[in-house]
Amino acid sequence: MSSNPTPTSDTLTRLAEVIESRKPANGGDPEKSYVARLLRNGPDAFLKKIGEEATETVMAAKDIDNGGDSTKLVNEVADLWFHTMIALSYYGLTPTDVVDELARRFGASMNLERLNQRPPSRRGRLARNGTKGIGRFA
Repeated sequence: MSSNPTPTSDTLTRLAEVIESRKPANGGDPEKSYVARLLRNGPDAFLKKIGEEATETVMAAKDIDNGGDSTKLVNEVADLWFHTMIALSYYGLTPTDVVDELARRFGASMNLERLNQRPPSRRGRLARNGTKGIGRFA
């Protein structure tokens, strides 16, 4: 579906930079910028938008199950990611923090899969002592 050759991380990084520049403390004008307005109004404003966009994402996915257009889901996820990135910025976080966590979880998941492929006698201490926090994507 993607026709954009720009790496995802570059797009997220550039968007995060724009959001950061729209903070009122960085000169963002709430009268001219939607992002500056949300940030000025505080967490209640952007968290409400995240909730709305999450609901719209679910509805778009359900529509696909009934013959709807998958483009609507992509659009709603983009809205959800955008508003979530505003929250990240507000709390001093970046998309890199999220990507790093996903990579950590993916790595843990892959390690768990490899561990589970070994015979039980060779699984070692991790399998005997539990896998709390590992394998969220397994």
